[in-house]
Amino acid sequence: GLLRRLIGGRAATAPHFVADARALPLPRASLGLVWSNLMLPALDDPLPAFREVHRTLQVDGLFMFSTLGPDTLRELRAVLPAATGERVHRFIDMHDLGDALVQAGFSDPVMDMEMLTLTYAELDGLFADLRASGANNAARGRPRGLSGRSGWEAARAAYERLRRDG
Repeated sequence: GLLRRLIGGRAATAPHFVADARALPLPRASLGLVWSNLMLPALDDPLPAFREVHRTLQVDGLFMFSTLGPDTLRELRAVLPAATGERVHRFIDMHDLGDALVQAGFSDPVMDMEMLTLTYAELDGLFADLRASGANNAARGRPRGLSGRSGWEAARAAYERLRRDG
């Protein structure tokens, strides 16, 4: 506040908007950098969003993104009953993302992967984090009904059997 009063102006704010990643309200070649953090899991197909990013980037612009890989939540996927449908969202492999980037017009995509492991004292802690992050199962084949108490208890017991190193 003091610095702003001394220089006699208002702090500059970066322009911001809410938009569909597949239809950005920006002119062609208007951005030098696009950064996306964990937006891709919300899309059925990343190709339309990649095409839109390519359209809005300047020549020699930089597109960086972070996303989750196919091993994300693999333990949870293993303990939930698959007979009723796909209970855990599937994440796109980085090789498929690289292919989609090339198809969208990017010439030399560079992909890098880092494995991060989070451990939880109990399954409910994982569910609390997933809810707090706004994560949902976006799979079309996800079950629409409730699992029931016995289904959740079986999942909790199976999850405990997967525990390693405390």
